[in-house]
Amino acid sequence: MQYKTNVRLAITASVIAIGSVFAVQPAAAEDAKKIEKIGLMVQDMSNPFFSAMTKGAEDAARAIGATVNTQDAQLDLANQNTQIDAFIQQGVNLIVISAVDEAGIEPAIVRAKEAGVIVIAVDTPAKGADAVIMTNAVQAGERSCDYLFTQMGGKGEVLLVDGTPIQTIIDRIAGCKAVAKNYPGIKIVGQQASKNDRASGLAVTTDMLTANPDVTGIFGMNDPSALGAVLAVEQAGKAGRIKVTGVDGSPEAVDELKRDGSPFIGTATQNPAEMVRQAVKVAEAIAAGKPPADKTILIESVLVDRQNVAQYTGW
Repeated sequence: MQYKTNVRLAITASVIAIGSVFAVQPAAAEDAKKIEKIGLMVQDMSNPFFSAMTKGAEDAARAIGATVNTQDAQLDLANQNTQIDAFIQQGVNLIVISAVDEAGIEPAIVRAKEAGVIVIAVDTPAKGADAVIMTNAVQAGERSCDYLFTQMGGKGEVLLVDGTPIQTIIDRIAGCKAVAKNYPGIKIVGQQASKNDRASGLAVTTDMLTANPDVTGIFGMNDPSALGAVLAVEQAGKAGRIKVTGVDGSPEAVDELKRDGSPFIGTATQNPAEMVRQAVKVAEAIAAGKPPADKTILIESVLVDRQNVAQYTGW
């Protein structure tokens, strides 16, 4: 199997040298150990998380003398399918993907691998990828909600601002609900899915607050949705009685933690730039014939609150 992988990588290198994917001929059995072209695929560039991921890709590419081409899926699986095919035609050696749809993207990933491209998933799994680098999402949900419930005094009604049904978000919600079992005084009274952004976080939280006026805690499964929830709380005139936490450790969340009087009290971190840096290192190892023993690599999530935010280095 490794022999076939090395041949495919050698073919890709030959394609790059002659400048045309249509001139591919059977390659000699030589190892292509250098990653020269990287294609980064992000879900939604309007989310600062993916801007940070892009920076990580640029840093990693610069460190190994490679180029990087970043493509925005705008949360559309069809876009990611098209982008993978374009990357294959461009002769990239490595695709780093934050998949919109874990299962739906598999046929395109298979096409990329058949063309000799290494594919590493980041942030959320993608079927068929050579490896996945992601935050420990269950842990992130656990830590954010454990802090929220503690700050609520272990009792009260809670809303969950959910998101698109990808594995990372599913795991964060699962982590939160698992922690809730340790707090018999906590009752989850509402759960609605946002589109992972601030505007939809505001909209769904507003609806849930109308239906549940006694809520005292809100968990947003990412920082944009959590900050949308903060706006909804303030617009409802309930900033003094409702506490909000999120997941990401984003620059916007840091600013909100420093804002006097904000309902936002904590965020469980992610490190999007580090995910991509590790993805490139794993890809280099694969190209050198040293695939990872464990295809899932988890990055720890830590809680940032008002007490330690000044020490947090951020994205």
